[in-house]
Amino acid sequence: MTDANPTDDPVDVPDPATLTYEQARDELVRVVGRLEAGGEPLEVSLALWERGEALAARCQQWLDGARERLAAAQAASGGSPGTSSADGADGADGADEELR
Repeated sequence: MTDANPTDDPVDVPDPATLTYEQARDELVRVVGRLEAGGEPLEVSLALWERGEALAARCQQWLDGARERLAAAQAASGGSPGTSSADGADGADGADEELR
């Protein structure tokens, strides 16, 4: 995928709903980089911001879906989220809590 400018030709900009997580994330990184660099006209900056919001929402959809799939797999296997050993002991630092 190229560094598409969302204001150049809207026909060439893929709908975020069609992007994989990696595609959405990579484009979001490019959009943020352009916004942070500055120098864009206001209308371009606004279009970039809107595109970034849509890409971030798509990434969040993918992450939420992945969490749901992991939880379902753990439930199906009899495990519970956050358990890391056969006795069900959780990690000592509680880092697993950040994933929920």
